[in-house]
Amino acid sequence: GRSAALWSEVNRCGQNGDFARALKSVNKILQVSKDDVTALHCKVVCLIQNGSFKEALSVINTHSKILSSDVIAFEKAYCEYRLNRIESALKTIQSASQQTDKLKELYGQVLYKLERYDDCLVAYRDLIRNSQDEYEEERKTNLSAVVAAQSTWERVMPEDLGLRETTYELCYNSACALIGQGKLNEAMKKLRKAEELCRQSLSEDTDATEEDTEAELAIIHGQMAYIMQLQGRTEDALQLYNQIIKLKPTDVGLLAVIANNIITINKDQNVFDSKKKVKLTNAEGVEHKLSKKQLQAIEFNKALLAMYTNQADQCRKLSASLQSQSPEHLLPVLIQAAQLCREKQHAKAIGLLQDFAEQHPANAAEIKLTMAQLKIAQGSVTKACMILRSIEELQHKPGMVSALVTMYSHEEDIDSAIEVFTQAIQWYQQFQAKSPVHLSLIREAANFKLKHGRKKEAISDLEELWKQNPKDVHTLAQLISAYSLVDPEKAKVLSKHLPSSDTMSLKVDVDALENSHGATYVRKKAGKLTGDNQQKEQGQGEVKKKKKKKKGKLPKNYDPKVTPDPERWLPMRERSYYRGRKKGKKKDQVGKGTQGSTTAGSSELDASRTASSPPTSPRPGSAAAVSAASNVIPPRHQKPAGAPATKKKQQQKKKKGGKSGW
Repeated sequence: GRSAALWSEVNRCGQNGDFARALKSVNKILQVSKDDVTALHCKVVCLIQNGSFKEALSVINTHSKILSSDVIAFEKAYCEYRLNRIESALKTIQSASQQTDKLKELYGQVLYKLERYDDCLVAYRDLIRNSQDEYEEERKTNLSAVVAAQSTWERVMPEDLGLRETTYELCYNSACALIGQGKLNEAMKKLRKAEELCRQSLSEDTDATEEDTEAELAIIHGQMAYIMQLQGRTEDALQLYNQIIKLKPTDVGLLAVIANNIITINKDQNVFDSKKKVKLTNAEGVEHKLSKKQLQAIEFNKALLAMYTNQADQCRKLSASLQSQSPEHLLPVLIQAAQLCREKQHAKAIGLLQDFAEQHPANAAEIKLTMAQLKIAQGSVTKACMILRSIEELQHKPGMVSALVTMYSHEEDIDSAIEVFTQAIQWYQQFQAKSPVHLSLIREAANFKLKHGRKKEAISDLEELWKQNPKDVHTLAQLISAYSLVDPEKAKVLSKHLPSSDTMSLKVDVDALENSHGATYVRKKAGKLTGDNQQKEQGQGEVKKKKKKKKGKLPKNYDPKVTPDPERWLPMRERSYYRGRKKGKKKDQVGKGTQGSTTAGSSELDASRTASSPPTSPRPGSAAAVSAASNVIPPRHQKPAGAPATKKKQQQKKKKGGKSGW
């Protein structure tokens, strides 16, 4: 009877959701029959409902003989999943003899956590097709989350699932998928719709608090700020990020992402703020909330921050750790190279990059671009060109051709520049003949050759262009111009192909053209000249005429028999015979004054006239006693050299000062 009563209590508590009380009753049952399968199963469920996953798993493992995998497979896998033992959860699910609906749901979640998105998509599609209950909306949300993840992390073009975006979660996931495709404006519209639906949904939910609303909106706002950042609106993004942080959301994953994004905005500026933000990325549980790529990005930024804050050893340690985790990844090596460059070890940095390029040919192009940049920084332009020309997959790109031609021109190596053009044109001739880029390159090559006097080579390029488009008058004109310098007869023959002047109806308003902003010379209108201006202009003209007629004036004391002074054009001070000006009488009188008068020099030696004594005003009439020698004393220390009476005043003042505790 007692056992039945306890079971009744367990049943009643379970229905009411009071699992702590139910657990007490179950434990009482197990005291009587410790190997009761149903009681043990109930105990595990109660522990899971109370969030005691470790304890529940411990019960499962210690009673593995009684609780067979078929009975307890879901509960065991769920505990492992909640304890972030995802690989173990997957094994538990796969080893279960019967795949129940509950296990299939959990399987989908596990695959998502393991970032196996293709398998996950198949699992959720199967679940949606074969399930009919109140959780259909949740499954569709999960399905849209998988598609968003594929778009964001794997750059997979998401397929249209045909889901009606009736909830803010579906709207948000759709926005994430659009961000992955680079459709930022559309994504922003979707997020605004998600925000509206979120407010509406939570206002209708009587249990939802203001904090719940803010927490849900924080995720949406965080994604809005990210779009702003991608669009280059960094100030707006920063403002919104900081607003979210001030709300102190409980989601450590959200905070870590926002903190990381702020660090990327700060770059090498505001490093003190970045150091504070790094703490948010180190919060407990972050590693279980974010994807591998997000965690990796955070680690990269920590290494860069260490470099910006001149923590060289820390930077090396972090980048080396990242390289060991992802040997094929480019960023750790680039960070190490950047750190070496900051330490002025360019040769070592280039060596490091060279080794990586040889070990990982797939990433060689980006590495070689960095190496070329370092060579240019060192002033080795020709070596930089050699490195760039070794990147075969970029040889024909217009940007690469332009860069190489500019660099070779700088080094005055015209032959190599022409060779770059020739190789690129040959590539297009083989793979994309007559494409706009191909023809554009031929024209650029011709212009370059004409500029550098390679007329015959330019003519062959221009003939090729004209052959492609015989109606191109501009090319024909260039061709005639080039031939006129090497073969005038050929130029005459070709000029017959030019359109006649009658067919060229050039209706040009000369006045409008001259007065336009683009005109380099603007003719002044006669009507606008005032009388004064006219006189001024005429006057200037007359002066110029007179200057031509006038003979050079000779000095009044000119003697044709005497040879002019060869140093006459030099200032007097700079002439070899200059002995300086004679000193005036007044200056000679310094120090010859009346008996008892003082000079500036003696006032400096007077112990009673220290810097700490207050400056006194000289008596009227004593100003002249400040002699010419006063310019020896710097202005701040200058003191008037007065008569002995002034000294007495100073001494009296000192005595007064002594009374106040000098």
